[in-house]
Amino acid sequence: MAKKNSKTKKFSLFINGKFDYSILIVTLLLLSVGLIVLLSASAPKALSEEDKNGNSSSYTYFIKQGEFAIIGLVSMYLISKVDYRILKKFKWILYICTVAILIIVGVSSLGRGTKGATRWIQIGPISLQPSEFAKVSLIVFYATILSDVKEKGKMKSIWSGFLKPIILFAPIVFAIFKLQNHFSATFIIGMILCVQMFVAGTRLTYFFGAGGLGAIGALTYLALKSTSGAESSGDFRSARIQTWLDLEHADLTGDAWQITQSLYAIGSGGLFGLGLGNSKQKYLYLPEPQNDFIFAVLAEELGFFGSILVILLFALFIWRGIVIAMKAQDSFGTLIAIGVTTMIGLQALINLAVVTNTMPVTGMPLPFFSYGGSAMIADLMAVGLLLSVSRNNKKNAN
Repeated sequence: MAKKNSKTKKFSLFINGKFDYSILIVTLLLLSVGLIVLLSASAPKALSEEDKNGNSSSYTYFIKQGEFAIIGLVSMYLISKVDYRILKKFKWILYICTVAILIIVGVSSLGRGTKGATRWIQIGPISLQPSEFAKVSLIVFYATILSDVKEKGKMKSIWSGFLKPIILFAPIVFAIFKLQNHFSATFIIGMILCVQMFVAGTRLTYFFGAGGLGAIGALTYLALKSTSGAESSGDFRSARIQTWLDLEHADLTGDAWQITQSLYAIGSGGLFGLGLGNSKQKYLYLPEPQNDFIFAVLAEELGFFGSILVILLFALFIWRGIVIAMKAQDSFGTLIAIGVTTMIGLQALINLAVVTNTMPVTGMPLPFFSYGGSAMIADLMAVGLLLSVSRNNKKNAN
């Protein structure tokens, strides 16, 4: 009995210790599984592509992703060692720099576009997607703004607790959605802000009122668009929604090709999967299997049980993130932690919903799995913020 009590005590100390090792372990597990699945998913596509010397290798994407992961892990470690409260001093620098770089991507020659969207900035051989880093910097910025308002007891004020954060969000919407044609990033940042506002104490009635006005505006826009018959850069979104609503009658060789191949892959996996490396849909059937639809390859190779294990890891991440937020010694730390948890959790949820056709297709990477340096580094930087908050929780405050 004494031995059992000793083990229970050790586990309790591990869970409730100064540094949240549990979320670190979950992150490393997700990252490790993600790299393994990426190696499998990307191999055929990488082998089909030649570099400037005419050579090809099935390890191309895996090696690059490994390099991104190392940079991200170093960034995570360094950020975790910094007292997050120092960041309060740089809130306006973060905000101004973020808005400026997002606008530069959309209007300058540094911006690089593909498939009708300008979302990357090219500086020599380095290509970055600033919107990924914007998610992290804006989490800190809005945590600062909202915590200051909360400390003054003005979160119930319609101006300080609702309209002011929304007005500050407007330039972000313009820079990302209008200039970069990047709806998914705008949506994620907007949802993070809403969750932070709710946790800080904004009245629910303000959200309901704004939601009603937004719905009326969206319906009016769609009605005017259908009446005029004008084409726009958003037409591909309408096609995705129509495909989602009526997949059975959609063009399986056109708009519905990607989601159809994803469902084939998931269905082929069964309970236990075809085995690691044995996916068939990754052989140039599923477009870009190393990116947004990597979970379909995972489901095909590892099956239902493997998919559930990965989903449980994300659930554990969300749980520990909420625990860190609850134990933070100030509202600033709470809002940072809840913002990071929302960012990772919501991206994972939307990605899983897309690949299973639970919602229309949108470009949402699966954190720690999908190929991409900017997303990988930004996600790990965000985890570094979580770990920094966990180092300075209430239990360990002086």
